[in-house]
Amino acid sequence: MSAQTEPRIAVLVPCLNEASTIGRVVEDFRVALPGCEIFVFDNNSTDATRDVARLAGAQVRTVALRGKGNVIRRMFADVEADIYILVDGDDTYDAKATPRMVAMLVDEGLDMVVGSRVSEEQAAYRFGHRFGNVLLTRCVSLIFGRTFSDMLSGFRVFSRRYVKSFPAHASGFETETELTVHALELRMPVAEIPTPYKSRPEGSASKLNTYRDGFRILVTIAKLFKSEKPFAFFSLGFGLCALLSIVLAIPLFETYLSTGLVPRLPTALLCVALMLFGSILLVCGIVLDTVTHGRTELKRLAYMAIPGPRRA
Repeated sequence: MSAQTEPRIAVLVPCLNEASTIGRVVEDFRVALPGCEIFVFDNNSTDATRDVARLAGAQVRTVALRGKGNVIRRMFADVEADIYILVDGDDTYDAKATPRMVAMLVDEGLDMVVGSRVSEEQAAYRFGHRFGNVLLTRCVSLIFGRTFSDMLSGFRVFSRRYVKSFPAHASGFETETELTVHALELRMPVAEIPTPYKSRPEGSASKLNTYRDGFRILVTIAKLFKSEKPFAFFSLGFGLCALLSIVLAIPLFETYLSTGLVPRLPTALLCVALMLFGSILLVCGIVLDTVTHGRTELKRLAYMAIPGPRRA
């Protein structure tokens, strides 16, 4: 980004069957951020989403592979800008909050600003979704350290160096978890500000399944724990195996000390096997931890190769 020019701002809108809302989303962001480029990436909608978005003035592209994570991977790869705004196409987020989020990103030299959802409408942010969000957020916080109050928000502002260093492995709604962990892993400067959140307009239906997608997010957290913190992950397995082996071995030692015999040979073999298996897990954790540090250094170098956001 040149110091003599205004930053290029791209609004990225992933969509699937949002014909009833996408036109309003495009118009609201065009008013809130004059001069920005708006990209609608359609995920093979069966309604008029693409036509409505095009008529509203957005650049429309199609992603055949289903899943929000797949759409975001394509967006981040194809769109060139200095500042990226990611927002859902369901008209539930407030475009008027965007200038404040962009200003915070630039003025404070941040890499991600998350718009945490604030709503008094029960229909907008159902109790099940709130509870699941809090539970998943605390899981990530326990594993990866400081995190956000609304980890699953679909309204975020990114720097270019964040976007171009993001690996994008997720395929579905678990992508928000991956977006959060990427920032925590590289210890990026991030922030979170409250933004209004409203219910979907009539005729618009959510694509999120509370239980199915919640389970997929939990699985994603477990996978990220294994891949990003392998020593801690495999050490848990070692500790469990070692503890179980010792608990089972105590009666055997007591019998041996009193009688000089080991009458329960299968249990003794199980104790040895558990301890050996735990040791293998520990060695795997040590080896993979070294590999992960190398991979993290490569991500960090890719991240540092791109200048951070700054005002003209």
